[in-house]
Amino acid sequence: MKILIFDIFYDKEKAGFLYKIDDYFITSLIVLNIVAVMAETFKDFYIEYENYFFYFELFSVFAFTLEYFLRIWVSDLRFPELSKFRARLKYIFSIIGLVDLLAILPFYLHFIFAVDGRLARIFRLFRLFRIFKLSHYSNSLNLLFEIFAEKKKELIVTITTIFILLLFSSALMFELENEVQPVQFPNIFATFWWAIATLTTIGYGDVYPVTAMGKFLASLTAIFGIGLVAIPTSILSVGFLSKITLERKEEICPHCGKKVHDKKH
Repeated sequence: MKILIFDIFYDKEKAGFLYKIDDYFITSLIVLNIVAVMAETFKDFYIEYENYFFYFELFSVFAFTLEYFLRIWVSDLRFPELSKFRARLKYIFSIIGLVDLLAILPFYLHFIFAVDGRLARIFRLFRLFRIFKLSHYSNSLNLLFEIFAEKKKELIVTITTIFILLLFSSALMFELENEVQPVQFPNIFATFWWAIATLTTIGYGDVYPVTAMGKFLASLTAIFGIGLVAIPTSILSVGFLSKITLERKEEICPHCGKKVHDKKH
């Protein structure tokens, strides 16, 4: 039974039609969950069909919870080089394992802890994380997770640099504009939002510097933002191109030039 479940999750050749059934069922359930989250924002519609939404959520959580624990159970077959305990920990703390957990955790937290209406709505919105479960069944999403994992050091360095620039811009702008615009720039935390809007060059309402030095600082922040904000995009783009190029090379036999999966090969 354990081997069969593993094959259904990870080996479509051995599992055959059972793999397809699981694929179509979970994929359809994820898509329906996203549609349900959006449909619930129509208040009259939600009130009229609230019971149906609730029972669909119960069914979804049951299915996703069962899938989550089954994946934990068979993780030692996926990582045979590790002990059972370490193999299960590897899945639990992997990116996709955390996504699987986030897909069901808000439901249980809602019942374990007493929450007000606003927090309950936030918990419901967390169900949108279920779309990332498609990475089990979508090579594209799985590729995205792999690239994030491979480029995490470069991304952390870039994000840290951006944060430092935001911090200095916020502090300097507060010192330059607070006296003349105490309402728009009351403290560094409030000014931080201005720095984010300026660094990303999207602009931000009626909050803008009026002093000469403030305008100069805003100009520098916007100019640096054009370059810095583009860096993470460049890192991910390079990662995508490298992955795609590598996969295409692996598909081609270096001896005969034919695709590896070609039956005539």
